[in-house]
Amino acid sequence: MSALGEEFRSAREARSLSLSDVAERLHIRSVYLAAIEDEDWHVIGAPVYVRGFMRTYARFLGLDPEAAVARFAAAVPAGSPATAPPRQPAPANPAEKRAAGERSSPSLAAVLSIVAAVLVVLFVGYEFYQYRAGTPAGAPVTEASAAPDVAVAPPAADSGTPAPAGGADTLAAIPPLNSPGPAAAKPVKRGLSLHVTETSWLRVTVDGTVVLEGTLPTGAAKTFTGKIADVRVGNAGGVQIAVNGHKLGPLGASGDVVERRFVLSGE
Repeated sequence: MSALGEEFRSAREARSLSLSDVAERLHIRSVYLAAIEDEDWHVIGAPVYVRGFMRTYARFLGLDPEAAVARFAAAVPAGSPATAPPRQPAPANPAEKRAAGERSSPSLAAVLSIVAAVLVVLFVGYEFYQYRAGTPAGAPVTEASAAPDVAVAPPAADSGTPAPAGGADTLAAIPPLNSPGPAAAKPVKRGLSLHVTETSWLRVTVDGTVVLEGTLPTGAAKTFTGKIADVRVGNAGGVQIAVNGHKLGPLGASGDVVERRFVLSGE
């Protein structure tokens, strides 16, 4: 049986697609797609993000997503941290040490790449902690009329991957939302309603402005109005969607990263 990552790579190459092509279509950063093909799970971080990205990538390539996730789970049990790559052994003699020293002299680009990778791993770890712990009830929500430069959470992708380089979760929301309490919001006749049934990261953009971004706890409910709404969900099975009074239910399975555009009835 071929390696799990090799199956993904072979399926992609059979379609004459590069990692950049797939990343652009799935909105998942190419570094995470490459990590799946190389089975470098530590690059992605928490298993919940690995499973979500793997399901999305497998469906795109025509592979069985559940079979791929099952093989990953067999190698990395649920709750286990991603395995870091083994350290390279030290050179055995002075000549090898000198050669290794020459090879290890890092360029500025290499140093910057390492720093960026460390920041990504730290951010993914923080997102996973937030996902497991959930946002405490009554936690403050940052509100703003517009969010010009907002942090992008990981499980999201290239532009959207969890993903992953920024700081702590930030919720940028329009002034007073219609449903402050934990009860489910009633679908409005004109607009978009969200009801969180499982802790999930969300980003909502209305008419080109990011009005909500961050991890919402179970029971949270939000309502938005406008003309066009773009919704990105880090745990598609944990968010109920209603548009213009019509209940659409969840956009996908638990752990899936999904992005959809909705045309609203207007203000």
